[in-house]
Amino acid sequence: MLDAQIKAQLSAYLEKLQHPIELIASLDDSSAAAEIRTLLGEIAALNNKISVRFDGNNDRKPSFAIARVGEAPRVSFAGIPLGHEFTSLVLGLLQTGGHPPRVDDATIATIKALKGTFEFTTFVSLSCHNCPDVVQALNLLSVLNPNIRHEMVDGALFQAEVTERQIMAVPTILLNGQPFGQGRMTLEEIIAKIDTGSTERQSEEINAKAPFDVLIVGGGPAGSAAAVYAARKGIRIGVVAERFGGQVLDTMGIENFISVKETEGPKLAAALESHVREYDVDIMNLQRANKLVADDASQLIEVQLASGATLKSRSVIISTGARWREMNVPGEQEYRGRGVAYCPHCDGPLFKGKRVAVIGGGNSGVEAAIDLAGIVQHVTLLEFGDALRADAVLQNKLRSLANVTIITHAQTTAVLGDGQKVNGLAYTDRVSGAAQQVELEGIFVQIGLLPNTDWLKGTLDLSPRGEIEVDSHGRTSMPGVFAAGDATTTPFKQIIIAMGEGAKASLSAFDFLIRSGQ
Repeated sequence: MLDAQIKAQLSAYLEKLQHPIELIASLDDSSAAAEIRTLLGEIAALNNKISVRFDGNNDRKPSFAIARVGEAPRVSFAGIPLGHEFTSLVLGLLQTGGHPPRVDDATIATIKALKGTFEFTTFVSLSCHNCPDVVQALNLLSVLNPNIRHEMVDGALFQAEVTERQIMAVPTILLNGQPFGQGRMTLEEIIAKIDTGSTERQSEEINAKAPFDVLIVGGGPAGSAAAVYAARKGIRIGVVAERFGGQVLDTMGIENFISVKETEGPKLAAALESHVREYDVDIMNLQRANKLVADDASQLIEVQLASGATLKSRSVIISTGARWREMNVPGEQEYRGRGVAYCPHCDGPLFKGKRVAVIGGGNSGVEAAIDLAGIVQHVTLLEFGDALRADAVLQNKLRSLANVTIITHAQTTAVLGDGQKVNGLAYTDRVSGAAQQVELEGIFVQIGLLPNTDWLKGTLDLSPRGEIEVDSHGRTSMPGVFAAGDATTTPFKQIIIAMGEGAKASLSAFDFLIRSGQ
């Protein structure tokens, strides 16, 4: 199953094993089981510290577990962890075999101190670029804490269970059989959710921090660039972010980042964080800002967080980015994750052989429809305007597909469902005024972005679209406060533009500090 190049690379990695491990398979007579048998044999042949057993008793078949010899397995894969999950498999092998993870000592200590019994199950699709982060985080928890177990389940292989549990989005995480989370979650987020008291401890630590020279709110491309440029000035820098990497984490293919022919969002986000951490920057992740206050007496600017903590700084750069725009129609929230989805790459495989709709005729919508057409039974693309807005090459490709219907002048009015999952969509023909319905099982929303600026209303000048108004230097309406990236009025929401604007805002903030004599 593995080609010669991958085998050579994997063999080199497996030299890092410190303890013998065994692969314990639970197989049936399916073709997937035969592939797992072959895969495990090829892996075991690469290192004499690895052995294989075929006497596993997992109810999910085919599957296999990884365990240190003499110990009960705590990391399992129900399915064949290739595609995006191959890295999860490699890390599972290395970490179970004693190779130290790239996690700081404080986090390791927190994981080992977690009390209770935790049985995690994560349903994934092998094309999902958000799933590996969740799988790898939960596998690491299981390796470090004997009271934690985790199993990855390939939803495409275990369709009956996916249907029975009504799972319509990945990753979907269960804890002890109950819903725990959906969508991308970092190791920090998972720990915070199961470690009672962590929020209070973090708030105390944040409140105790001395004022910064530059505090950057947001950890996407703009915030990362701002942090690097500011840190190189030798001043005190802090970054507070709801999730470091921002919307880039949800982006699959990136092919227009100059000098990098192609990459994926999570890889770029990891590179951004790695670069920022090369400098003396205080990164405070999983913290959402909810108020900005100018303290005239101290000449400091306060950023109040949703956790109750407060940070102070001589200057602030806001780079909170944007989020997917929602349809805001009845049924959308009720059926989110139960047929309403926003990531075709992640959730598309769960709709194999079913009927779906894509809302939006721009590049994102048309690309989503093209990708889905190769998986699902039929795609209906609905566009509000009188014509698609995507590039001509994408439109031509879409129109060449036999299982795609394009409807223009369509205003979506409701998501329909049976109380458990989506079963249709209602729209109005904007030309005739007639009400129409489409029977389907999934709806993928691709209608643009909304700036994450709700917390700034009444504090900074915002455009009618909710974007922060900035001048040519990134200055906002509040002295000492700058802004950059997709949250601002700067045109063209692109990663490379956000980085440039972040660098510019950082230089402007430094200039402000010098000229104000602070």
